[in-house]
Amino acid sequence: MAVHRKRFRVEDIVGGEMPIPDVVEEAPPMHSEIMAELRAIRAQMAKGDAPLSGSAAMAAIDASTAHELAEARTMLDTYRAQIEQCEKLKVELDLIHDAIDRTKREIATLHGKSFDGGEMAKVNGELGAVVGGTEQATQQILEAAESIDQAASAMSKVDSADQQKRLADDIQERVISIFEACNFQDLTGQRISKVMTTMKFIEQHINAMMDIWGGVDAIKAHVPAHVDSRSDDEKLLNGPKLAGDVGHASQDDIDALFD
Repeated sequence: MAVHRKRFRVEDIVGGEMPIPDVVEEAPPMHSEIMAELRAIRAQMAKGDAPLSGSAAMAAIDASTAHELAEARTMLDTYRAQIEQCEKLKVELDLIHDAIDRTKREIATLHGKSFDGGEMAKVNGELGAVVGGTEQATQQILEAAESIDQAASAMSKVDSADQQKRLADDIQERVISIFEACNFQDLTGQRISKVMTTMKFIEQHINAMMDIWGGVDAIKAHVPAHVDSRSDDEKLLNGPKLAGDVGHASQDDIDALFD
């Protein structure tokens, strides 16, 4: 339809009239045409030459999503298993750390109470005093016994009562000396008790360390093979056997050697 254009004053002043073009308004597309175009596009997509139909595309999307979900679940299960293994490893490492820490405390206790030099020097001193006291008492007893033997022999040869009395007094004095020398047993017992207390203390803490690392059986698996490096003379110096040791020779065994 024609659009009437309004004249402005400037045009009237000039005196001329400008030509007014006829503007024709284009009609907008109809709804039916738009729907027809959409149906044509849909029909073209639904043809056989289309890559996938709507249902096939959805099925492909669902399959891809399911595959990705399965992969994600598999990866998640793998991560969970690795986390469980890490947690188990952490528990084992914590146990090892605790065992090492407890072992350090036991070693520190042994070093502070036994192996710091002072305590072991004291133990060595006690054992040295036992040996020295035993040797001194033994020497005193032997000298007294020898003097008693000499006095008894002389007593049988003298006839004077005064001399016999002097010899008898000498014998009695030597007997008292033997009694005094026998006091070493009490002192020796006290000193050995101190040593045994220290050895028991050490044994307890060593056993505690062995229990920390699995007990005696676990430690035995790491014990190296015993190699006797003693000489022939040293092998013969084994010392007396204890009452419970095997290999004691009875009187019957000794008599059997002469049969």
